[in-house]
Amino acid sequence: MSLEIFYSRAGHLIRRLNQISVALFLEEAGSHDLTPRQYAALKMIDEVPGIDQMTLSNMIAMDKTTMVKVIDRLVEKGLITRTRAPHDRRLNLLHVTPATRATLDQIEQELDRSEARILAPLSKSEQRLFMEMLTKLVNVNNAYSRAPLDASRMEDLAAQGRLDLPGTRTPEEKSPARKSPAKTTGTASKPSPARAPRKAVRRGGETA
Repeated sequence: MSLEIFYSRAGHLIRRLNQISVALFLEEAGSHDLTPRQYAALKMIDEVPGIDQMTLSNMIAMDKTTMVKVIDRLVEKGLITRTRAPHDRRLNLLHVTPATRATLDQIEQELDRSEARILAPLSKSEQRLFMEMLTKLVNVNNAYSRAPLDASRMEDLAAQGRLDLPGTRTPEEKSPARKSPAKTTGTASKPSPARAPRKAVRRGGETA
């Protein structure tokens, strides 16, 4: 097999793009000492207070072993609390700490910049098409994942009123104390015009 074929393989390019995505995440949000996996867990715990560890792993497509490591690190950092469910001692219920919410708001802005940077070489129409194709590939091939995303868990939580999904609740029904998840539009947000110099960050592989 020639190197040209090797470098043009879809799997190779997807792996490289993931490496770039992680590097940009660490450049923009590295000051919070979080990995992309830890952020994903924090975001979902904030959206669904009291979510159990098993449901969380299903909803962010993370295998059980990695999930345990991620939760352990978040507890050690004081970002979340973990308590046994009174109705089922086998379950751990998770909550973010009050200070964590402010951190998440800041990270959202930094992720907007990270996404804008990775998509910047594409025109707006190319960005929309790329996101549509990427979403289709992920959704259609979900079952092949080591930890498939279980959309039914989101639907269950939405039915219980614990999670806002597009089209599941009217604006009047939504609690004013919680924000609805931002909708994915497939286009990058504009980078902030003024950016402070960033410290050098480690560019190694992502950890839990």
